[in-house]
Amino acid sequence: MKIAVNTRLLLKGRLEGIGWFAAETLRRITCSHPEHQFLFLFDRPFSEEFIFSGNITPIVVSPQTRHPLLWYRWFEYSVPSVLKKMKADFFLSPDGYLSLAARIPSLPVIHDISFMHYPEFNPWLTGSYYRHFFPKFALKAARIATVSEYSKKDIEGTYNIPGEKIDVVYNGANLIFNPISAGDKIVTKRELTGAHDYFLYVGSFHERKNISGLLEAYDSFRKKTGKAFKLVLAGEKMYSYNLMARTLAKMDFREDVIFTGYLEPPALLRLYGAATAMIYIPWFEGFGIPVLEAMHCDVPVIVSNRTALPEIAGDAAHLVDPSNMDSVVEGMIRVTSDESYMKKLIARGRLVREKYSWDLTARLLWESVERSVLT
Repeated sequence: MKIAVNTRLLLKGRLEGIGWFAAETLRRITCSHPEHQFLFLFDRPFSEEFIFSGNITPIVVSPQTRHPLLWYRWFEYSVPSVLKKMKADFFLSPDGYLSLAARIPSLPVIHDISFMHYPEFNPWLTGSYYRHFFPKFALKAARIATVSEYSKKDIEGTYNIPGEKIDVVYNGANLIFNPISAGDKIVTKRELTGAHDYFLYVGSFHERKNISGLLEAYDSFRKKTGKAFKLVLAGEKMYSYNLMARTLAKMDFREDVIFTGYLEPPALLRLYGAATAMIYIPWFEGFGIPVLEAMHCDVPVIVSNRTALPEIAGDAAHLVDPSNMDSVVEGMIRVTSDESYMKKLIARGRLVREKYSWDLTARLLWESVERSVLT
């Protein structure tokens, strides 16, 4: 079988949640199935590190998909032309976008549909594209894969898609994430925060991630406790997020907020490993890979009690209400002052993290591909 794959998010040095999903699953699938040929469709010059095996043919398809108008042109004109020319049998899209003009079975991985519930969190044109096309993608798909039972039920209910057409393929965590030594923790804190303890957030600075709420909670924690904790934010701004900037400007302890920018896994490992706790309180999440990464580093996690996060974290995280800053602050105080509770969360995290792996994700995604072909 000749399988075309949308690989436009395989960007060297710029992999985030969906990009990691694509890289980790495709590496395993292509190497495990030499009997099939894979056409990797990039929208710009690609890195050889993403050509995982000899059965991959990389193809650069223009134009670069930098905004919704170019998304439309790429998926509805450029991609169908390449699929027809290369006589592809199947189209796999790890980021959920499909080509409505393509005439072959397709499988999108729709990670979440937050844009349906929080339209204000995206620029107008971007959100309009999502809300117009993703229902059409869901209807066109031979099957749909998604990353949690929560997202499956959300897609099923919102788009009126039969549940038996949707497969859950949970995310995994990079194998590099493990506990670090006591010495490495000391060095990391000395270099990063001047030897102070710190809370950590990892992810994009998108409005749905509720960074402004996290900043408010941190400022309140400092005022209530007097503890000289720092707050480290690892990631980059996605779209215009003016609320975060306004919140930061009003903080009493804004000088103790540290922005690292985007970091590759080896640097992230040190950040996770030396953190006192990881705080992740988005309004909406389809899975939450950073939660799993923190658990692999034996770091307790404070997470939102909304959408997929309770499902993913189970009883291994302290759940808080992201709309109630008192709830978040109380969680920060509990985790930093109750050592036995912290150890309990870490121990539970060791059990929860074993439920997820990229090997399992790749196997389940491939099973979804096979079901799609048989549909």
